[in-house]
Amino acid sequence: MGGEKLVACMLVTVLSLTLMRSVYGQHMPEEACSVQILVPGLKGEPGEKGEKGAPGRPGKVGPPGEPGPLGNKGQKGSTGHYGKMGPAGLKGIKGDMGDPGPKGPNGEPGVPCECAPLRKMIGEMDIQVAQLTNELKFIKNAVAGIKETDSKVYLLVKEEKRYRDAEVFCQGRGGHLAMPKDAAANRAIAGYVTEAGLSRVYIGINDLEREGHFVYVERSPMTTFSKWREGEPNNAYDDEDCVEMVSSGEWIDVACHLTMYFVCEFDKDKV
Repeated sequence: MGGEKLVACMLVTVLSLTLMRSVYGQHMPEEACSVQILVPGLKGEPGEKGEKGAPGRPGKVGPPGEPGPLGNKGQKGSTGHYGKMGPAGLKGIKGDMGDPGPKGPNGEPGVPCECAPLRKMIGEMDIQVAQLTNELKFIKNAVAGIKETDSKVYLLVKEEKRYRDAEVFCQGRGGHLAMPKDAAANRAIAGYVTEAGLSRVYIGINDLEREGHFVYVERSPMTTFSKWREGEPNNAYDDEDCVEMVSSGEWIDVACHLTMYFVCEFDKDKV
């Protein structure tokens, strides 16, 4: 900066002298160029605070904060839909026979009597028992609505229940929902339904455990007999896992949440 000023001053001086000599024709005394070297001054006092500037650009999004404290426990939700019916458990192992008890004391000797009157009385009681047995069979078949085959006893329950509740009802009385495993059993149940003036009932067949794999309610496979109506099973609306029998004896898959009458089945030797 100082060097530039010095050069400028010398150029001005030379030009001035040349001009004056040409005008006046005289020699002018040459004066030395006064050179001033500028140096920075002392630091001034701080100025007043400026006005507030415009807002800057938004900064980068910061990292997510720490999770806040847990809120209060919400209210209990409504009851969900019924789950699928679980499989029946396996039959337990028969326990060991207990030790025989001690021999009891000998009884008192019998009183001698005439046996002929007793034999006559026993014979008369046998006749009465036979008559009562026939009457009981009539009552079961005609009044109570029991249906029998060689090995099974069927009970038509005229109380509308869902499939799961119907099976629980039958199990609570020692049986299951009716399981027609041959044509004869199927005809017997279908005739039972027709005689009662009904159009359909639940029977013990479902595919609750595996879709499309129908089994009897006590989990035995269906390998020897079926009586599906044409086009069935079709699992309409993806919600038909249980089976009904119509009066014609045909089977149709239906939703398990429907309520209808049902037929229970009992082993004859256990009734």
